[in-house]
Amino acid sequence: MHLPLRGRLASLAALSLVTSFGLTACSTGQTSSSAADAPVAPVSGKVSITYLQKQGDQQYFVDEAAGAKAKAAELGADLKVVNLGNDANKTVSEVQAAIAQKSNGLIIVVPDPAVGPQVVQTARDAKTALLTSDDQVCTSGPSPAQCAAGDLVPRIGFSGQQMGQQVGQRAAEEFKKAGWSTAETRIISVWKQDVTVCGDRVKSARDAFDQAVPGVQTIDVATDNTPTGAQDKVAATITANPGVKHWVAWGCNDENVQGAVTALQNAGINPDDIDGVGLGAYLACKDWASGKPSGMKAALFINGKDVGALSVQTMYDKLKNGKDFPKEAFAPTKMVDAATWQSAGVSCS
Repeated sequence: MHLPLRGRLASLAALSLVTSFGLTACSTGQTSSSAADAPVAPVSGKVSITYLQKQGDQQYFVDEAAGAKAKAAELGADLKVVNLGNDANKTVSEVQAAIAQKSNGLIIVVPDPAVGPQVVQTARDAKTALLTSDDQVCTSGPSPAQCAAGDLVPRIGFSGQQMGQQVGQRAAEEFKKAGWSTAETRIISVWKQDVTVCGDRVKSARDAFDQAVPGVQTIDVATDNTPTGAQDKVAATITANPGVKHWVAWGCNDENVQGAVTALQNAGINPDDIDGVGLGAYLACKDWASGKPSGMKAALFINGKDVGALSVQTMYDKLKNGKDFPKEAFAPTKMVDAATWQSAGVSCS
C-alpha cells in the first residue's frame, strides 16, 4: 500500500468525531486555504464524486473503495471509482474524463506526486472540488517535501508520524523480547524514496526505535513499494551483509515489509531472527493465517474503509453544505499480530 503524511502532530489542534459512520477522525482543526481548495459552486441536486486511486487492486485500496461506496450509498451520492494503476499519464486523462462527465468533486490518490500540479490546475480551471486521500499533493511543484506552506491539497488519510512511531515502538519491543545484541543486528528500512508520506513513516519509526534501543545500524533500501521490488532489493542487501545474525524490518507499507521478510527467509534466516513490523496488516495477516512460523511479528492495521468513507463524507459536506475542507484529517490505527488480527477486523483475502 499504499495506502494512503507531512503534517506534524505538534500542529494538532482538535479532534473531530465523524459519527455518521462511527469513525473517530483526527483533524488539524484548521480549514484549508490552499489554492487547490478553490471556490466551488454548491450542488443543489444529487452529488457526483469520482474517486481515482493508484494501485486500485491492492487490498488496502480495495477496502478504501468499498468504504467510499458504502458511504456514498448512505448519503445518496453517485460515486465512480477509477483504478489508475501506476500510470501518471492515465491520471491526467482520467481526471479530464471525470470533469467532462460532470463530476462535482474529485478524490485522488496519485501514482506519482510529480503529476500533482497538473491535476490541481485541471480541477481548478474546471471549478471542480479536489481532495486527496492517503498521499500528499503539492499545488506548486512535484515534491510535497518542498511544498510551500498552504500549497498542499487538503488530504484525508493517516498520520505518517503516528504510524511510524507505533511501528518503531513495536519493533523495539520485539527486539527486547528476543534479547538480541545491537552489534549483531541490522535494521532494513524499505520504501519508495520520492513519496513524502513514506519518508515520514520510516523516519518516525527510526526515531521511536532509537529512543528505546539506541545503536542499531540502519540500512536504507529504495524500492517501488511492491513486494517483489522490495524482495529483490533486500536480497541484494542481505548478500552484502553476510555477518548479520538478526534483522529488523519496517517500511512504508505491508508490501515492503512482506518483501523484506520473504527475502530474509529465502536467504535462510530463521523467522526467530527476523523482527518484521508491517504497515497495513492486509499482507501480514496472510503469514499468520497460514499457521507457519514467520518473521512478520506484527503490523499496524490501517483500515482503508475508514479513509474511503471519511473522504466521501468530507467531499459531500463541501459540495452539499459548503463546509471547508480540513487541511488534513486522520483515521485511527491499531497494532495487531498473529493473536489479534482477526478480532481487529483485518481483511485477509
